[in-house]
Amino acid sequence: MRRILRYVGGRLLLTVPMVFVLLTMVFVVLRVMPGDPVSAMLGGHAPQAVIDKKKAELGLDKPILAQYVDYLGQLARGDLGDSMILKEKVSKPISDKLPATIELTLCGLVVCLGLGVPLGVRAARKRRTGHDFGIRLYANVVYCIPVFWMGLMLQMIFGVFLDAFPIAGRVGSRVVSGEFDRTGFYIIDTLFSGNFEALGDVLYHLVLPAFTLGITLSGVFVRLTRANMLDVLKSDYVLASRARGVPERAVVYGHALKNALIPIITMLGLQFSALLAGAILTETTFSWPGMGRLLLERIYLRDYPTIQGIIVVYALFVSFVSLIVDVVYAIIDPRVRL
Repeated sequence: MRRILRYVGGRLLLTVPMVFVLLTMVFVVLRVMPGDPVSAMLGGHAPQAVIDKKKAELGLDKPILAQYVDYLGQLARGDLGDSMILKEKVSKPISDKLPATIELTLCGLVVCLGLGVPLGVRAARKRRTGHDFGIRLYANVVYCIPVFWMGLMLQMIFGVFLDAFPIAGRVGSRVVSGEFDRTGFYIIDTLFSGNFEALGDVLYHLVLPAFTLGITLSGVFVRLTRANMLDVLKSDYVLASRARGVPERAVVYGHALKNALIPIITMLGLQFSALLAGAILTETTFSWPGMGRLLLERIYLRDYPTIQGIIVVYALFVSFVSLIVDVVYAIIDPRVRL
C-alpha cells in the first residue's frame, strides 16, 4: 500500500510541471497570434483612444511577462479569471459545458472499447483467415478517417436518409430543461428524477456523436488487442489449459484476455486525450453544447481568460484520468511500482 501511495504521489508531482508548461505555451501563443479581444469587441473602426482605454481596462497594455505573472497569481488562488468579452467568471461557462463533454467522451469510450476489444480478440482467434483480414482492414480504414467526416457520414446516412437518429443537440425539444438542473449530466439527472422517457431521449441523441468518436478510435484498440492476444495465446499456461481440455472460450476470455488487457489499459490513458480532441470536432459537427464548441467560440472572440481556463481544465482532466489508469496498472502489475 505504501508503494502505491508513493507511486501516486510521484504521478501527482509530474502533473504540476505538465500543466505549467502547457499553460505557458497557450498563454504565449494567444498573445502572439494576430488579432486581440479589443478588436473583437469594438470592431476594426473604433478610435485609437477608445482602443487604448479598453486595453488598459483589461490589462492588455502591460508587458506580456507582467500579464503572465498576474495570471499565475490568479490561478494559484483557484481563480480562472473573468471573461474579457461577456464579463462573467470563466468558471461559469466551463461548469455549464463540462458535463456535456464528459458524458460524450465517456460514451464514446464505451463504444470504442465495445468495438475494439471484441474485434481484436476475434481477429487473433481467426488469425490469417477472412475474418482476420476483414477486421484488420476495418481497423486501418477507421483509423484514417477524420472524426468530422465520420460524423457527417453518420448524419447523412442515419439522420437524413434513414431518419433514424437526431443529427444535432443534446436533447429533444419536448423534454423540459428543468430535468437537468441537479448535476448537469443528463443521464444521471434523468435517472435521479425517474424520468425514463427523458433518459431515452438523452441516449437517443447520444447515439450518433458517441459512435462517431468510438468508431474512429476503435481501430487502435483492434490492432493492440489482436497483437497482445496473439502473444498471450502462445504462452505456456494457455497451451497447458488447452491440453487439460478447458473449453476454448474459457481459455480465450477467462485466461488470455485478462493478461492481454494490461497494455490495453495503458493505451486507454493515452487515447483519452485523443477522445477529448475528437470531441471538439464532434461537438461542432453535431451542435453539441460542450467544451469543444465553447473553446472554438472563444477562440474566434480572442477571449484569452476563457481559452486558458478551458485548456487548464482539459489538462487537469486528462491528468486525472491518466493517474487513475496508472494506479490501476500498478495494482494489476506490481512490477510498475518497483
